[in-house]
Amino acid sequence: MTAPESPGEGQTDSAALTDKVAIVTGGASGLGRAMALALGKAGARVVVADLDAQAGREVADLVGGTFRACDVSDLDANRALVDFAQQQYGGVDIALLNAGVATGCGVGDDFDPARYRRAMGANLDGVVYGTHAVLPALRARGGGSIVATSSLAGLTAVPLDPLYAANKHAVVGLARSLGPALAPDNVRFNAVCPGFAESRIIDSLRDMLTAQGLPVIPAEVVADTVLRILTGDGTGECWFVQPDREPEPFRFRTVPGPGRSAAA
Repeated sequence: MTAPESPGEGQTDSAALTDKVAIVTGGASGLGRAMALALGKAGARVVVADLDAQAGREVADLVGGTFRACDVSDLDANRALVDFAQQQYGGVDIALLNAGVATGCGVGDDFDPARYRRAMGANLDGVVYGTHAVLPALRARGGGSIVATSSLAGLTAVPLDPLYAANKHAVVGLARSLGPALAPDNVRFNAVCPGFAESRIIDSLRDMLTAQGLPVIPAEVVADTVLRILTGDGTGECWFVQPDREPEPFRFRTVPGPGRSAAA
């Protein structure tokens, strides 16, 4: 019998995800919905987490999974989400920490502390709290995989939305740092960094994108990239996703070391 060919570049070994238990935050719409659907198609058992109960349940029904309401900016809610997944399926193998919101303000005259805290709570606290909550469950399975949704805004300057860039840069920093830190536990931590992709976050930008002729990345392309990350073996990587380019880990420059006098 001839052995099946292994997936090539740009392909996903979906069989590796069969029967894996996955949590997807922000799973009711946009990128999270596409991720949940892709996982379900690959045979994973999916817990869809979101504040939008109606849309979340619809996605859960589509993938034969379950829904759990969750405010990711609340640590106890993250813990309850993981407990729910363990009760439903006996454990957790994958966490896609995807929930996020637009900032809605800057740091000048338009600064709004409530909007700022809402954005930081969803985009950064949601990743930190989600990681903290799921780690014991992943360790209990002998390891697992976490993928956090960052953004191209986490890899470059964004003068029009510096606060969004700040929390997305923080997610990139977490991925680069937690990748090697969690490796001894056999837990892989990576980030996906899409450009302008189909989601609610770009609703206020659609007219500008259309006027400038900038294409919007289909959510399914981002979801496929996440599956490639899940079925790969890398950790601490931040994969960019841009139109008409093959997604791949971003190559960070090495920071300068000490000068000669300091080394001496």
